[in-house]
Amino acid sequence: QSRPHHCTEHGQEYTEKAWYRTGARAKETHIAEITTTPNGAFMQQMARNLTDVDNGFLENSRYLIMDRDTKYTDAFRGHLDREGVKPVRCPARAPNCNAFAERFVRSIKSECLDRMIVFGEASLRRVLRGYGSHYHTERNHQGLGNRLLMPVDRISSINNPIHCHERLGGIPNF
Repeated sequence: QSRPHHCTEHGQEYTEKAWYRTGARAKETHIAEITTTPNGAFMQQMARNLTDVDNGFLENSRYLIMDRDTKYTDAFRGHLDREGVKPVRCPARAPNCNAFAERFVRSIKSECLDRMIVFGEASLRRVLRGYGSHYHTERNHQGLGNRLLMPVDRISSINNPIHCHERLGGIPNF
């Protein structure tokens, strides 16, 4: 999924490419890259990064469900196909076809980006990285019985006080 986000750096509009995977790693997300010009060359590089043998996000994935955005060029889809990942395009005007990814985009916007003023690309990267950490290790997910996606082992005792942690200036608190 990709959605434009307005930043205040020289009036530039940045587009984040967010990839969402379900299955073996249950609802894992990955913010692939941020750019002001998501053209064919940029998307070709994203396809190479996603299918990288050593650390590609789509490793061991068989399908990539995508919307009908023109940024998903024939070259992008062809590269995925050659690497063994079948690109599946959603029908036109069918947001529920890729509901999990749509919900992630809605969550990151409503819980984070709509509440912040982002000053340029570096600031946007920091915000997205912070929200990604929160989403994976601290945020409860109703679809998983209110469990965490990637719980972090914490040694605690019932005798210790409970501490509240703050991330991204208090958005969100946990």
